[in-house]
Amino acid sequence: MDAKAANKLTFEQALAQLEQIVDSMESGDVPLADLLAKFEEGNKLLRVCETRLKDAEMKIEQLKKQNGGATFAAIEPEKETT
Repeated sequence: MDAKAANKLTFEQALAQLEQIVDSMESGDVPLADLLAKFEEGNKLLRVCETRLKDAEMKIEQLKKQNGGATFAAIEPEKETT
């Protein structure tokens, strides 16, 4: 995946692809050459996710400033059930 294609992904798409890569790498059935390629692709996807999260954080900060410093309650992440 090239950088242009990665940058067009939404956070959710990049995260889903990253999870697939991690799952395939953890399976132990991937040859070393493919493992390196998957690692590189995973790094690109990780950067996309980080960028999307930083963008969202900046937008939230801008909204908070526009609303006169209104405070927002912290949101607790949902716990995964297995």
